[in-house]
Amino acid sequence: MIDTDDAHHPDTARSSGVERVASVRLSTEHGDFLAVGYLDRDRGDEQIALIYGDVEGAGTLTRLHSECLTGDTFGSKHCECGDQLSAALRAIVSEGRGILVYLQGHEGRGIGLLAKLQAMQLQAEGLDTVEANLALGLPADARDYRVAADILHDLGVRSVRLMSNNPRKRAALLKHGIEITEQVSLLTPPREENIFYLRTKRERLGHYLPHLDRAPEPS
Repeated sequence: MIDTDDAHHPDTARSSGVERVASVRLSTEHGDFLAVGYLDRDRGDEQIALIYGDVEGAGTLTRLHSECLTGDTFGSKHCECGDQLSAALRAIVSEGRGILVYLQGHEGRGIGLLAKLQAMQLQAEGLDTVEANLALGLPADARDYRVAADILHDLGVRSVRLMSNNPRKRAALLKHGIEITEQVSLLTPPREENIFYLRTKRERLGHYLPHLDRAPEPS
């Protein structure tokens, strides 16, 4: 388990990419976590890891969750982000040990909140989520997971069971020296409001979403 005294002795990950700034107990509706705050030295972003149980070593159940204000906070039905966040925290508590790294700066797959809202406006006019980003002159996915790997290294995690449907997260962690012993699907029930969005993620971004085959077409 991470020692809360580390809050008084900021550590640096072996890549020197992040600085551990604070550690504090955080009680949530899902369980009691240790919240560890980090500063991304390169980008200046503030990041947080929620830790449950003893996570050092191999095979730690891990979720890299990209910031999504509309989904995580407002409960938007346009995406599955809020459902995935809750499901991941429940799974970690049920497992008895695990980490959720909440990645700020990842809003709208890395394009930012205002651009994301502009992209959603284009989607309402008929574009899919990839076409909308490209129409704005932005990447389909601009996220970088290097900071997540730095945080995992700092926490003493050697390998993970990665909760994700996204092959890019797996590839990024492997690139930055985190071994993946298993990729655990994180499937949430689709809604009429997000089924087109989810199918686009599967067909154009390669997300593993086999349950969509059974989902009805939107009316």
